[in-house]
Amino acid sequence: MQPTPAAPEHSESELLQFRREKLEGLVKTGIDPFGGRFDTTHQPGALKANFTEGLEVRVAGRVLSRREMGKATFFDLGDITGRMQCYLSKGDVGDEAYVQFNQLIDIGDFVGVEGLSFITKRGERSIHVKKLTPLSKALRPLPDKWHGVTDKEIKYRQRYLDLISNDRSREIFVTRSKMVASIRSFLQERGFLEVETPMMQDVAGGAAAKPFETFFHALNQPMFLRIAPELYLKRLLVAGFTQIFELNRNFRNEGLSRRHNPEFTMLEAYWAYADFEKMADLVEGMICHLAENFCGGLKIEHKDEDGNVTKTINLQRPWRRARYTDLLKEIDPQWYEYTPEQRKARAQELGVEIGANFEDYEVTQHVFERLIEAKQFDPLYVTHCPKELVPLAKQNAEDGSIVDVYELVINGQEISPGYSELNNPIVQRERLEHQAGEETQKIDEEFILALEHGMPPAGGIGIGIDRLIMMLTGAESIRDVILFPQLKRRD
Repeated sequence: MQPTPAAPEHSESELLQFRREKLEGLVKTGIDPFGGRFDTTHQPGALKANFTEGLEVRVAGRVLSRREMGKATFFDLGDITGRMQCYLSKGDVGDEAYVQFNQLIDIGDFVGVEGLSFITKRGERSIHVKKLTPLSKALRPLPDKWHGVTDKEIKYRQRYLDLISNDRSREIFVTRSKMVASIRSFLQERGFLEVETPMMQDVAGGAAAKPFETFFHALNQPMFLRIAPELYLKRLLVAGFTQIFELNRNFRNEGLSRRHNPEFTMLEAYWAYADFEKMADLVEGMICHLAENFCGGLKIEHKDEDGNVTKTINLQRPWRRARYTDLLKEIDPQWYEYTPEQRKARAQELGVEIGANFEDYEVTQHVFERLIEAKQFDPLYVTHCPKELVPLAKQNAEDGSIVDVYELVINGQEISPGYSELNNPIVQRERLEHQAGEETQKIDEEFILALEHGMPPAGGIGIGIDRLIMMLTGAESIRDVILFPQLKRRD
């Protein structure tokens, strides 16, 4: 049982003043309160996890807790890897250094320690400190020890405080970093090369989205932050690259929500001579690889703030694959027998709000998103979608109204689209012109030019990394998996 925290004895301004006075105290004793180089042998969490007794160690980190016991003090030293208990005694470091630590060093300060690793009588892995070096004075106190950062505004705007005080947040972001590294190695082991393409583009292409606009003064022309790297990656297929990927930042000027951030991380990969089904196999293997290595298996539990399981996602292979039309027929077997007006009316009967100017395929897509996608938690590959939805994919050889694609849905949202890529420049121009409507200047003529030089048949994928991390870690908001999510500027 945790003790109840005592009521604050001092105002914030008084606490800040006390720390300023301690800063001056360090200076008066000849100690630089903002330190310098300190060579370490271990990080706190790594030393504790791979502990060996009797090692001579040098460890640095932030003081996270402390308790005095007569002529000795126990304190925890920590960083993003975890924390390590330290034992400091007056007999080891001398009266002056011991008093300096207890009177001038606060919780939140950075210090370096030198000493021996040992196990206390209570069985706690610890460092017996022989020398302590102040490294950086914190002029503001850390969040409350027991409650951490509970204010969402502070949690996202001052992420460093959240990471200092919240074990769960640290775990998510360390896991995210390791997962991204694992995605790279997974693809590289299968022959894919990582490449980089422009983030500033003169035509915003590769997806139907509103771009962020800027101006390039040296060229005297407007530019856009990319909404997708697809059209440049396909130029590399034209050039002769056969297996490529890019882990990139994309930007879409389309608002904020629990599942949307205007700046996000995307994986795109292209495989010459493959198709959408081969790409689906690749993605299925990759996600299962991540789950088995970082989540303990193929069943992913999502929990609430009290630790209660709210849902379990089953990634057991093989994953279901179903045609778009067949899924709509599961909602209403007569869906494709209705007239467009009847479909609008039926959508409203099903509780799906339909815009007055929606085209027929948009009506069907809205029903799909609300009644199928949003309710699908286990993996589902939705295949053979209407061509209007995917202008960059190859038409099906038997039915020209659909394209050879999949949309992977997990946890009620699209995680990954995959295509048999359209490589016919004549059809590609027609599709892009239809999508652009009157705004033909939005067509990337350089991309069409590249296609006219010949692009091999290929499979391509995109994976929203942020959404993938949400699904695998159980995070319920995209802001919980992005270190610094976009926020409105404080007035």
